[in-house]
Amino acid sequence: MATTQSQMVADAYTERTGRAIELVGITTFGDVTKAQVAQLGGTGVFVSALRDKLIEGEIDFAVHSLKDLPTTQDPRFTLAAIPVRDDHRDALVGPGKFADLAPGARVGTGSLRRVAMLSALRPDLEYVPIRGNADTRIGKIASGEVDAVVLASAGLHRIGRDADIAQIFEVEELLPAPGQGALAVECRADRPDLVSFLSVLDDPPSRSAVTAERSVLNALEAGCSAPVGAFAVDDGHTLNLTAVVVALDGREAVRKSAAGSPSEAVTLGRLLAAEMIAEGADRLMGEHSH
Repeated sequence: MATTQSQMVADAYTERTGRAIELVGITTFGDVTKAQVAQLGGTGVFVSALRDKLIEGEIDFAVHSLKDLPTTQDPRFTLAAIPVRDDHRDALVGPGKFADLAPGARVGTGSLRRVAMLSALRPDLEYVPIRGNADTRIGKIASGEVDAVVLASAGLHRIGRDADIAQIFEVEELLPAPGQGALAVECRADRPDLVSFLSVLDDPPSRSAVTAERSVLNALEAGCSAPVGAFAVDDGHTLNLTAVVVALDGREAVRKSAAGSPSEAVTLGRLLAAEMIAEGADRLMGEHSH
């Protein structure tokens, strides 16, 4: 997946500028260990390995899945480009539609956000934590470990597995992770030459939308460890943002929407988070964190 994503960015860059990009593969501790990604500090292990290479000057830029990047900006780096966002939604891979899964069916996902939101829709199913790349996760269906898995639609599309998708969840059912479906092209902040080279790949509407989503998450993370979903659309004039915080069992949620100017993406996210906390978003965690 990482290689495919990086190649997509390299190809887009070459197409626009005629310059060639060399891809450098980096194996990280997270790739070689079988420990739960959550125990390693989440997807942060992959991000920090790439950032180390940027600092050492071994690579000029890194391509990340934006939803894996910490929401607090590290001053050593800059997001030089956020290319046009791919599908933001979650997808079900399995024998049929979500509504048709038999009661007690086992659904695999590595995401607490998906578990909480899916539990709200179908509390009668069993949600099983799984890890590994998309192919590994899908393989768990054939091996009988789970009946179905939920993954990001964009990831399945990027590795050519659209045919495996039984259903795509609309945002009304499952609000995506902040930044889901978007890639981030990151380089060192002290390389203005690279920042300007890479800026040809930037898509302003995608950037303002994911900036608002990540701003909500950043503001909520301070006081709330509950699963957060957020999705924004910038139509060129207005930025529309919706976010939700869900209790882990799916029984309670605080969902709010707001609209504002695309240039005020960060502020819009912060204001929405403050409204959600005022409505008890922080409390949804307190009950389940023990």
